[in-house]
Amino acid sequence: MTNLPSILVVDDEAAIRESLKDWLMEDGYNVYLAVNGEDAIFMMETFRYDVILLDLKMPGMDGLETLRRIKKISPDSEVLMMTAYASVDTAVQAMKEGAFDYLVKPFDPEEVELQIKKIVAHREMRLENIMLRKRLEEQYRYEEIIGKSHAMQEIFNLIDRVAPTDSTVLITGESGTGKELIAQALHGNSDRCFMPFVAVNCGSLPDSLLESELFGYEKGAFTGADHAKRGRFEIAQGGTILLDEIGDISMKTQVDLLRVLQQKEISRLGSESPVHIDVRILAATNQDLKASILKGGFREDLFYRLNVISIHVPPLRERKEDIPLLAKAFVEQQCMEMNKENVKISPGAMRPLMDYHWPGNVRELENIIERALVIGSGNEIVADDLPFSPRETGPSDSPKSLKMMEKAHIVMILEQTNWNISKAAREMDIDRQTLYNKMNKYAIKRGES
Repeated sequence: MTNLPSILVVDDEAAIRESLKDWLMEDGYNVYLAVNGEDAIFMMETFRYDVILLDLKMPGMDGLETLRRIKKISPDSEVLMMTAYASVDTAVQAMKEGAFDYLVKPFDPEEVELQIKKIVAHREMRLENIMLRKRLEEQYRYEEIIGKSHAMQEIFNLIDRVAPTDSTVLITGESGTGKELIAQALHGNSDRCFMPFVAVNCGSLPDSLLESELFGYEKGAFTGADHAKRGRFEIAQGGTILLDEIGDISMKTQVDLLRVLQQKEISRLGSESPVHIDVRILAATNQDLKASILKGGFREDLFYRLNVISIHVPPLRERKEDIPLLAKAFVEQQCMEMNKENVKISPGAMRPLMDYHWPGNVRELENIIERALVIGSGNEIVADDLPFSPRETGPSDSPKSLKMMEKAHIVMILEQTNWNISKAAREMDIDRQTLYNKMNKYAIKRGES
């Protein structure tokens, strides 16, 4: 600490208050006086004192009750108890209630000064630890992306190198790994950061709607087009567009996108006048596009146009050292949104979090933390607040019956595809109706898995 701490002396005896004030002011401290516990609490509500010298035996509110109230108002304030009735019981009780230490009356100036210096040294060490922890957290965080694993640190380094360029980037990885966050980081650290960032989920729209969504349309282009509309490429003019789930687009739309990448222009539906675009294109997918090329489902020339720079985001189960950091960040974020005091994760809850296989990746972890905060009580998340038990987290604990294996597999694919029924059905090589029938058969509902 560069500044000397402010000190509040709380004692009902005027002689002791004044003596302490004189001693401490000689050492350069700012000293304030309170005649009893009630007076001290009133003063603490308008000003936070660094150190409080608090008498244990006072009329009205005694020292222990005052200590409890002070710690609620200002947990970081350090309290030195003063008592002429020193005993192990009172000292231990005061320490349990949060006192830093205690002084036995009568005391001399050197003893008081020594205790104050201990507190100053303790506070300086605590502040240094807080600053060190913040620096480490910043080191493991890139924008909204968190990760201390080697894989994530490599991604952070790649973002630094790639973001300032206009190169097209293909971001790959399972659903829920944070591909859109990486796209936002690429945009936010580029020269285009003050222009729009537009994300389009290509997998959630049928081909006919996707075309008009991307390129826009003129009035009268089709039935119901009673006004002209700009497409997402025009909205993103000067900025960045993210084509999410790029592996789901049709061959016709692939041809249109290839033309955009080659000629830097688009045409609205119903118009023959091309519009020049200045947009950086990012694409993301959870599919193996090379395998799709071999099956004839994705154009090879489009793949190479998109795959100028490749960033692969590993699944959470392959970077488990990131789980404690992510869980802590989600707890802090959710507590703030729920207006709750900060909650900790108990070691008993962290073990199953580390052991779980995380088919839904980071998104699933965020949802489970939110659920734990909603159903849990107290200031700690415990294992019972989690939707799985430690027995269910290990890979060896797979379902025994064929029916349960099928149900578990369906739930896993649904979570991996963010409950996109069409995509999940394709992944399992069945039609949508068959998937709906199986979901009804096993009573599978989103949020209950």
